[in-house]
Amino acid sequence: MQSSTQFRTIVLSDIHLGTTGSKAKEATEFLRNYSCQKLILNGDIVDGWQLKQYGTWKKKHTAFFKTVLKQIVHYNTKVVYLRGNHDDFLDQIMPLKVGRNFSIRKDYTLTSGDKKFYITHGDVFDSITSHMKWLAYLGDIGYTFLLWINKFYNTYRTWRGLPYYSLSQQIKSRIKHAVNFISDYEQKLTELARARNCDGVICGHIHQPAIREFDGIIYMNSGDWVESLSALVEDHDGNWSLLYYTSDLANDDKGKTAEQLTFSHLSTKTH
Repeated sequence: MQSSTQFRTIVLSDIHLGTTGSKAKEATEFLRNYSCQKLILNGDIVDGWQLKQYGTWKKKHTAFFKTVLKQIVHYNTKVVYLRGNHDDFLDQIMPLKVGRNFSIRKDYTLTSGDKKFYITHGDVFDSITSHMKWLAYLGDIGYTFLLWINKFYNTYRTWRGLPYYSLSQQIKSRIKHAVNFISDYEQKLTELARARNCDGVICGHIHQPAIREFDGIIYMNSGDWVESLSALVEDHDGNWSLLYYTSDLANDDKGKTAEQLTFSHLSTKTH
């Protein structure tokens, strides 16, 4: 067993395994090349909503969990799986602890250096998801359709020699703001962190990676593995960063070494 890891903590969210839009292969490749002491799977890892309707479970989705298990075996990684709105089927079994290294729960408080972070998927403040689930399902169908259009739109842009453009993410963002869907989302989550006597909050849910501060409370969102392909990482000195999987690696990376897999890097210090 190796005694050292690249990171103290890795946070992944919104992989949506079981859907056609999930970048499961890229998420798996990420974990194959980065090790950690603690891995937090912050909700919507499995998309139970689409699996019930028209989703399909494939080998690449299973491969992700096999890689998680390898982290446990090779690095003694502690894995914390937090429930999201799309994997709300976990309500039936949580809290659940399997051995010393794997647990499923609703939320989690992480100590990072001299700071404490409250970790939650973030759907608790999504009134449409919490109180009007039928409308949330309808929105999910629309989002899947947008991703389908986005695929063909970017095939055309590639043919024209134009860079990738997330049409679906732009439309989704404008619609959500128009109906006040995620207004004051970040502020509300930072208020929750303050109420729990924490220095910051770590979330996902809205597929918008970010590291910023609100009135002395640190807000961090790990993004997603449908469009952003991002993760939050904490080094062994307590510094937090966002890592983005580069778009040119979306093709077949078989045979490449870890050194050939590059990620863009943004950094912020928490203390």
